[in-house]
Parts: sequence; C-alpha cells; structure tokens
Amino acid sequence: MTEEVVLLIGTRRGLFRAKSDGSREGWTLEGPEVAGYEVYHALLDPRDPATGYAAVQHDVWGAQMYRTRDAGKTWQPLEARPSFPADSGRDVKAIWHLAPGGVTEPGVVYAGVEPAALFVSRDEAESWERIESLEQHPSAAAWQPAKGGLALHSIQVDAEDPDRIFAAVSAGGAYRSSDRGGTWVAINQGVRADFLPDPRPEAGQCVHSLRLHPQSTDRLYQQNHCGTYRTDDAGKTWIEITAGLPSDFGYVMGIDPADPDRCWVIPEESSHVRAVCEGRLRVYESNDGGCSWTARIQGLPQERAWITVLREALATDGLRPCGVYFGTSTGHVFVSRDGSVWREIARHLPKILSVEATVLR
Repeated sequence: MTEEVVLLIGTRRGLFRAKSDGSREGWTLEGPEVAGYEVYHALLDPRDPATGYAAVQHDVWGAQMYRTRDAGKTWQPLEARPSFPADSGRDVKAIWHLAPGGVTEPGVVYAGVEPAALFVSRDEAESWERIESLEQHPSAAAWQPAKGGLALHSIQVDAEDPDRIFAAVSAGGAYRSSDRGGTWVAINQGVRADFLPDPRPEAGQCVHSLRLHPQSTDRLYQQNHCGTYRTDDAGKTWIEITAGLPSDFGYVMGIDPADPDRCWVIPEESSHVRAVCEGRLRVYESNDGGCSWTARIQGLPQERAWITVLREALATDGLRPCGVYFGTSTGHVFVSRDGSVWREIARHLPKILSVEATVLR
C-alpha cells in the first residue's frame, strides 16, 4: 500500500502543504493557500483525510473558517464561523484550535476561540453552536488573559469514547468532560501557577499544550507555563516531569501515538525570553514517560538560534518509526523520521503558527 505523509503548515501569511512518500526522505512544498491570512491551525480529519479545516484570521475580515475536500490541495471559505450572540458584547478575536470528534460521529468538529469559549459543529463546519457549560464552571472566575490573550485550545477528544473531552485555557487550566461538554471538572491538581498568590489553585494555571494519548486514554501530557507534566488517571492528579530539562517553560508537547511512554518537548529560556535555551535548538525526547530526557540535536543549529516554537507547531505521524515535525518562528520546518535525527525541509517561510501531520493511504 502506498503511503503519503502530508504536513499542513499554518503561517502568518497563508497555509503551506509539504508532502513525502512513506520513506519521508524527499519532500515537496506547495502553497501558499489562503494567502495573506494568519492560519492559526489547520488539519485533515483522520476520519476522512480528504476533508480538512483551517482556522484563519485577517486584520480586516476577522476570524474565518476554510475547508478542503482534496486533502489540503485547495481550500474554500465557509459562511459560518464560531461566534457569540450579537447582543453579548463579545466578538471572536481568533479561532485558536480545531479538533475532530470521535470515530462514531462523522462531521463533528470542535473549535476553541479567543476570548475563551468552546464551540461545536455537527455538520462539517457548516454551522456552529457554543458549549456554554465550560464558561459557566465556578472556577472560570479565576481565568485571566495570558500574554497571547485569554483563549481556549488543546481540545482532546477520546476518539473511542467521544463523551470524554479535555480542553485547556490560557490562563485558566485544564478541564475534563465525561458527557460531551454537558458538565466539566477542573483537572489541575499538582500543576504549579507560580505567577499567582496561591501557586497551586483549583484553576488559573497557564497550560500551553495538552495532549491525550490515543491508545492509553488516561495518559495525558502537558507543557505548561510552569513546568512539564504527566497524568496517568485522566487528570485527577499530575506528576511534574520537568527534571532533566533545561527550563520549566515551553510551548509544545508531542507524543508517539503507538507508545504512551514516548514524548517530545522543546524547552524555552523563560516567560521573559521566550526563545530556545542558550540559543541552541534542542528537542528533548523521553522514552519513559518523562522520568528522563535526552537532547536530540543532530541536524539542528546549536548556536545563535534565538527562535520560538509555538504551541501548535509540533506534530507526529504515528508511523514506525514515529516521525516528528516542527516549525519555527523564523519560518524553518524540521523533520525527523525517527524523532532523533533532524533535517530542514523549508526555510524563509512566514512565521509558523501550526504544523499537523497526516498519513494518507
């Protein structure tokens, strides 16, 4: 069976598409599509990879949704988008994150927006409805804008049990629903919020990236403003796994879909510097659930690389070995077919906001 790996690369000036065969050795780059728009997040739907969605932003026309029917080669604007009622006094500044629903609910797509709110579409983004219950959680009073704004992101749906949904707010913390968003529980025990008077509150933490393992669905990882964490009980308690990393700050978290103990992070200097530590671009890999870390630097610049990798800008493909991909604030795309040795496949793109990988068969 012929395999093709497709990367959707969202940038400040449009959406690019890189592709390779299953060897992941030679790459071609296409685009930009949706030229001139900031592409916050774009993905192909794993239930039907010919279909995909892009959340975009324009200084004049605001937040918009696009859809593809040919695996990302071309994109069409959609009339509908997540929005608040006209009399609410609120407007969607940006759509930060998109997530497909479970395997048994084709057409369901979730969106997280700024200001922090969760929306769902049940008809492939033709219409949207707001899930107000999360905003009504008693702990929402503790939410506050992070440096990038008050936004909801990292929507993680249990593909086999779509009743169970996880979501994160910056800065607000992580939440879990067991009834498709009807009710929510704050899941932040053990996660630091050093910028608050009480550094371990029920909510108010600044989650940067939250990832649910698709096979071991009580296992989640998160990269936080204040550390890196793992949970083995669906968020009831978190274990800090920062030890062995050069910093407790960073944006991205990647997981190997076939191995719940394998993950990747790219630490950054601090919340003040917001660039990789010591100007050295290092991807840290763990094979034991974050108990230990190894810097994977082969093929990456190790001096004067003052770059940032944003929260949606790292992806994995789930092949064997697992491929890892990330894009930088300086417009470079790096790929690794095994998560340890890197090569650059693009440079001088606009600032990269998101990267998603899909295997087409």
